[in-house]
Amino acid sequence: MVMTTDDKAKVIETYKTHEGDTGSPEVQIALLSSRILYLTDHFKVHSKDFHSRTGLLKLVGQRRKLLNYLKKKDVQRYRDIIARLNLRK
Repeated sequence: MVMTTDDKAKVIETYKTHEGDTGSPEVQIALLSSRILYLTDHFKVHSKDFHSRTGLLKLVGQRRKLLNYLKKKDVQRYRDIIARLNLRK
């Protein structure tokens, strides 16, 4: 299992923008980032798992689209999430 419901709840609690927030771009980006980190560790052990690598590339693309959306909508929120997640850009 990649993420337990407790892990997911912790990520949502950390990055939510208001009470009851589960779908804001910040939360979605944080959840995708945690899945991406899990998969990169997975590939250190299972280097020939090409099926999962395809999924990783899709996740990275989805996170990139959300970051671009947030950059267009609100640059300050974009900069904050980049800094909080230690992403390059």
